[in-house]
Amino acid sequence: MLEEVERWFADRSWSAADRPLDQLLSAKRAAGTTVSVVLPALDEEETVGAIVEVIRRDLIEGLPVPLVDELVVVDSGSTDRTAEVAAKAGARVVHRDDILPRIPAVHGKGEVLWRSLLVTTGDIVCFVDADLRDFSSAFVSGIVGPLLTEPDVQFVKAMYDRPLGTEFDGLASGKTHGQGGRVTELVARPLLNLHWPQLAGFVQPLGGEYAVRRTLLECLPFPVGYGVELGLLVDALHTVGLDALAQVDVGVRLHRHQDGQALGRMAAAIYRTAQLRLSRGHLVRPELTQFERGPNGFVPRTYAVDTEERPPMAGVKEYSGRRVA
Repeated sequence: MLEEVERWFADRSWSAADRPLDQLLSAKRAAGTTVSVVLPALDEEETVGAIVEVIRRDLIEGLPVPLVDELVVVDSGSTDRTAEVAAKAGARVVHRDDILPRIPAVHGKGEVLWRSLLVTTGDIVCFVDADLRDFSSAFVSGIVGPLLTEPDVQFVKAMYDRPLGTEFDGLASGKTHGQGGRVTELVARPLLNLHWPQLAGFVQPLGGEYAVRRTLLECLPFPVGYGVELGLLVDALHTVGLDALAQVDVGVRLHRHQDGQALGRMAAAIYRTAQLRLSRGHLVRPELTQFERGPNGFVPRTYAVDTEERPPMAGVKEYSGRRVA
């Protein structure tokens, strides 16, 4: 790593245990900072309720000052009971298509995260994926912590082990420690090391758990799909500099793993996001062809690669109007 990155890694990499909850509550009370937690969700009825319950139990209820002021699940078109389960567990549930209806919604995680800024008000916005199992509230308190105690930090990513197991829960015999981030290791990490070496110190650059000051988020464009994590990280580096970025070790992340073809589509979107930031141009052919075996041999399937980005929220009239009101 660059000498600058080695210094950053030593100074800006923490553990969730470094900041006890009482310290965070004192800092939050003193500064008057508010915190919103957003769970983007699509067909996650098996896991979203438990995540909401843990956050409410540990970070909202029974505390002298709640660490989390808003807990919002943004449902992006689930066909199962995700919305019902999340609401019953105590989250405020908002449907993606009901947010900013003037602009038709497109499919993609980044689209949901972008729209969530319109239905939350916290000074700090914390994103958490809704498919996590054996969830710990340290995923939230850990990454929110530096934003409450370090005024010069603006963007905090979670880092963790990602076991790759042979069963859905990741706990089966045969799991392999540290091998879960396949797209990270094969696509994102090489791209970052080669083109943005200042970001080479991030352990989980594509992780879905990160907390950001709203003042920064509202100034960044959001890739609508899988490229959102890489895009936000790269753009944050160029906007506020490396020393405003940090990461916190929150332990182990267990979640449902994607199959190989889904990972291929994810990798294509991430590569496209990187390419756009390198050239600020457009792909000639933003498509990816994959192959599936059919009864008569291999069949090509072509998928569109996300080519759209949402503009910084600060320029959206509904968002600006809300702040004036």
